Amino acid sequence: MAVTPVGVAASRLPAHPDPHLDTVLGSGLPHELSYALGGPFHLLLPERFDANAAAFERVLREAGVEGRVYYAKKANKAAVWMDRCALSGRGVDVASSGELRDALGHGVRGEDVVVTGPAKAEGLLRVAVLHGCLIAVDALDELESVLAQARALARPARVLLRRLPPAQQHSRFGLDDGQLDAALARCAQAPDAIVMEGFSFHLSGYDPLPRAELAGELIELCLKARTTGLRADRISIGGGFAVDYTDTEHWQRFLREQRPEHYHAGKSFHPGDFYPYHSPVAGPDALRAVLTTDALAQRLREAGVRLLLEPGRALLDRAGCTVFRVQGVKDRDGYGIVTVDGSSLSLSEQWFNSEYLPDPVLLPEREPHGGPYAACVGGATCLESDMVTWRKVRFPRRPAVGDLLVYPNTAGYQMDSNESPFHELPLPPKVVLDTAGGTTRWRLDRHPLA
Repeated sequence: MAVTPVGVAASRLPAHPDPHLDTVLGSGLPHELSYALGGPFHLLLPERFDANAAAFERVLREAGVEGRVYYAKKANKAAVWMDRCALSGRGVDVASSGELRDALGHGVRGEDVVVTGPAKAEGLLRVAVLHGCLIAVDALDELESVLAQARALARPARVLLRRLPPAQQHSRFGLDDGQLDAALARCAQAPDAIVMEGFSFHLSGYDPLPRAELAGELIELCLKARTTGLRADRISIGGGFAVDYTDTEHWQRFLREQRPEHYHAGKSFHPGDFYPYHSPVAGPDALRAVLTTDALAQRLREAGVRLLLEPGRALLDRAGCTVFRVQGVKDRDGYGIVTVDGSSLSLSEQWFNSEYLPDPVLLPEREPHGGPYAACVGGATCLESDMVTWRKVRFPRRPAVGDLLVYPNTAGYQMDSNESPFHELPLPPKVVLDTAGGTTRWRLDRHPLA
């Protein structure tokens, strides 16, 4: 077979080296699991989740800042993350009744949960007040609903008031200046039912500077609120801590060289549509940058204000991967089309009109042979648009039926934010790996009381 011309392939975009994952992939376990499960699956590495959370906490300690890390549950709904939070006493950020029920069912204490999201349902507020959760209030009518629940249950409600970012007036989250003043006055009028613990915001983007500047404004709001007798001793700066998937050289070359002929069917993507898969300041380092901007750490200490964080993707960095089995390969003019045993709904970037870019790793079922081969990756459904990877990836050889494609570092949003059992294809199960003590064991992710 003729070697596929490399000119039609996109630039390589490998994920950062991960020796631990390489050991797992080279052990033969992925092929055994593919055979046993009969379809695509996700591998989860909970030790990485613990290490990422500990790294954020270490930055807080180094800065001398009192704070709390809450895992944003929306990033991945696997049960194992709730187990880890419950056992460690770490916090969880939820935005629905189902998420709250799942967190409580796994043993996370209500006092360790922060409830976010817009226009919260009455049932969600009732359970949140009953269990002593911290509620980020997003509107004046929502504050009245919280107050009503607190009085009906004869339990004080813990709240943060969410600030509308002045630089993002288009945002649908938060209270503007006038609404914030009204909310503060309402909280001061109801000290028996409302414990106003501070302020929060929902800010788009990954730049540490605006996050630090807005955090500074919230500190001033806390000082102002205290003059009216309110507690106001903490602020939440949400998430927005980028994950660094690949290195500078590969990322910049990809953005510079990518063009429609590098994609199946000549599809085109605007560079701004992609998640920033390379970020020079990411994860805990991004928190460090926030704390050192405008002496924010010092201001927090002097004001006696605690800092709350709600990272999702950043806590899941390198904590999982997604595995598909190749079930067909066909040649087109200058490239191939690989079809796998799942769909694009099983591996979808949260950013719309985009796709997950880090290169999949080819695990041959048999001794590899042949030369380089460029191919896109399609799903098993009958939709033309069901493409796991539109990009023509540079594989070391032509994939074959029975080979596996492993997409690295997919735990943050890619696994289930858009999943669907379309065509009655099974949802990929999540497999939890335990590598403690030098022995690799696995189990299926489970739900409470299982």
